[in-house]
Amino acid sequence: MAPASSTIHPNPLSILDFVVNKGHGVKGLAESGLDTLPHQYIQPPHERFDTTTNEEASPNDCIPVINMSNWGDPKVAEAICDAAQKWGFFPIVNHGVPIHVLEDVEDATHQFYKLPAQEKHKYSKQQSVTNRVRFGTSFTPEAEKALEWKDFLSLFFVSDDEAASL
Repeated sequence: MAPASSTIHPNPLSILDFVVNKGHGVKGLAESGLDTLPHQYIQPPHERFDTTTNEEASPNDCIPVINMSNWGDPKVAEAICDAAQKWGFFPIVNHGVPIHVLEDVEDATHQFYKLPAQEKHKYSKQQSVTNRVRFGTSFTPEAEKALEWKDFLSLFFVSDDEAASL
């Protein structure tokens, strides 16, 4: 059997078609048997994060854990902004969300990603019947210099009544 990267996705348009237009996402691409990373996912050298030149980050730095128990404190907002700018993500604690809710969200997410590509694609940015649920991979794959090696499911919550209606 020939390597998946050369038989399933011979050119950039077929990668985009497979991942985005057909709704397989990066998960489908990874499960297709790739033996190398498609070049569309390799960031140009000038856009890569370089820890050797980042004066703000040292090798001993750790991703901060944000404590939300006093969320009104301006120092919490400052810590969130700093962590987002420096790391791009961060864990939060003492947020008040019950563990069973987090577990339900995790379970629902796993169930969603197990769906066939056609089902997931119904919730793509271009197809979703609601702006409250969006499935995607890169945010603007048609315009990005390099695609992002991720899939995402965005859920926008406004109120219990609105959520129940969806």
